[in-house]
Amino acid sequence: MEFVISHLVKSYGSKKVLKDVDFVFEEGKIYGLLGRNGSGKTTFFNCINRDIDIDAGEFYVRDGEGEKRSLEPEDIGYLVSTPTVPEFMTGREFLKFFLEVHEEIKPDKSIEEYFDYMMIPEEDRDSLLKDYSHGTKNKMQMLLNIIAAPKLMLLDEPLTTLDVVIAEEMKKVIRSQKKGRITIFSTHLLDVAVDLCDVIVLLNHGRLELIDKNDLGDEDFKKKIIEALKDQNDD
Repeated sequence: MEFVISHLVKSYGSKKVLKDVDFVFEEGKIYGLLGRNGSGKTTFFNCINRDIDIDAGEFYVRDGEGEKRSLEPEDIGYLVSTPTVPEFMTGREFLKFFLEVHEEIKPDKSIEEYFDYMMIPEEDRDSLLKDYSHGTKNKMQMLLNIIAAPKLMLLDEPLTTLDVVIAEEMKKVIRSQKKGRITIFSTHLLDVAVDLCDVIVLLNHGRLELIDKNDLGDEDFKKKIIEALKDQNDD
């Protein structure tokens, strides 16, 4: 499976945020979407998620036979940096409710096994979500996306505000979930992109540019990327 974006354009008034996004994402890989805060990473995700309309271009899924089809809502999982959860529920109640509402989902684990998989502490499982740490709320949000098993996972700066232990746990989960899906992980941190992602794509002046990870060992090349990140909000 491939996710194809063809000449995508999005503007807000006179400001063209996405100028000509043209790229093919392949199944089984984690793509690091690298760009400064305000560079258009969330706009890019919101276009794919159809939360906002695009001005021009198209995007679609292409199977192994070359047949293309529209990207459907059930194809997409979306994890934001600031999770929203029903704080009046416990973690267990929330998970049970999610599975009851989505009867079409056939879970391959028990609720306890899902909690174990996400490394959610036992003492938190029957506590109210309002008492969860930010990191544990983030894990719950990620867990729902894993259970739904979307073909395209959009991760919008999910590690930025997490402590180092939970961030490493989340990286482990993200790596374990890449098979059979396309994962696009946005970040403004070059080191995080290099550590986690198979492919790095720079969102620079409204366009996507493929970065060769082998070049990142070259300090001059690394400086060039950092300069691009500094300058890309000048348009």
